[in-house]
Amino acid sequence: MLFTVDRDVLSEAVSWTARTLPVRPASPILAGVRIQAHDQALTLSSFDYEVSATVEIPAAVDDSGEVLVSGKLLAEISKSLPAKPVRLELEGQKVNLTCGSSHFALAVMPLDEYPLLPAHPDRRGSVDSQVLAQAIGQVSVAASRDDTLPLLTGVRMEIEGEHMTLLATDRYRLAMRELSWDPADPQYSEAALVKARILTDVAKSMTGGASVELGLSRESQPGASSLIGFTAGGRRTTSTLMDGDYPPVRRLFPESTSIQAVCERHVLLEAVRRVSLVAERKTSVRMAFSEGQVVLEAGQGDNAQASEAIEARLDGEAISTAFNPQFLMDGLSVVDTDYVRFGFTHPTKPAVLTGQTGADEGPVDYFRYLLMPIRFGI
Repeated sequence: MLFTVDRDVLSEAVSWTARTLPVRPASPILAGVRIQAHDQALTLSSFDYEVSATVEIPAAVDDSGEVLVSGKLLAEISKSLPAKPVRLELEGQKVNLTCGSSHFALAVMPLDEYPLLPAHPDRRGSVDSQVLAQAIGQVSVAASRDDTLPLLTGVRMEIEGEHMTLLATDRYRLAMRELSWDPADPQYSEAALVKARILTDVAKSMTGGASVELGLSRESQPGASSLIGFTAGGRRTTSTLMDGDYPPVRRLFPESTSIQAVCERHVLLEAVRRVSLVAERKTSVRMAFSEGQVVLEAGQGDNAQASEAIEARLDGEAISTAFNPQFLMDGLSVVDTDYVRFGFTHPTKPAVLTGQTGADEGPVDYFRYLLMPIRFGI
């Protein structure tokens, strides 16, 4: 195998592929990145039984072939090379890498022990890349980080024709985003559970193009894995779907809210950030809504305290409640409008956050963020 490739192109491709390498691989072989040289292109891939990543880049290939080398080492070397073409050549059990006056000899890993990559799942349609990235960002903040509750570390994807819904919850908040996409079959219907961290990586690294192709395959044979795949800009990520019955969280959203409060989103977010500086770990930020304003308070007793009042528009009776400040800031950060609307039914019942484009406009409810209040003084 012999090829020459642009330094920046190689560095970006190796770095992206190496991102999916397991921190503690079940087998040393899974720490490798496979490089295949063919038809004036290179295909780089990684695999850890849960997710695989593949990218194709242009290269001047003199002799086709494939090799397996340490992914993290190759990524570190690629980033440090001078801005000159990179030449790789396989000689026996070593890969010789030359870039300008820099030379490296990398040990190869046994290809015959490397597992086969899963076949890419059946194409189901495409979705605007920026819309998908925004939707993933809005929903994934609510996914659990607690591995003792594995189902809640996932994002539920519900597809019904041209409509897609993403949902995530950690039991204390619930995020739901509805969006449109272009299905290959207008009658296609499916529900799948995907790890939130996989979707977050897709949102960060696969949305440079206009659209993202979505593939999904269900396996009925025992021991076979159901798969979801994302393809964009020569990059492809394939992941196993999570098993289990996701809780019926949609019903947690109230049918109506009798109390509505509207604030400038950025003004409120900055106020919460300031006031929460005195909120000790696991304590709340208290919010008292009345006509014309909301008063935020944190801290109590002999500890540091803070308060701030900002303008708010209230429709309904005055209400006081309290939230985990980080959960509140997470929700405010991912609402994509200038104003935010709070919908309340009772001080001790969950509040619903939605967007609003102007002070006197109606709610923009394709994204909803349900937030559980916490008792005062906690």
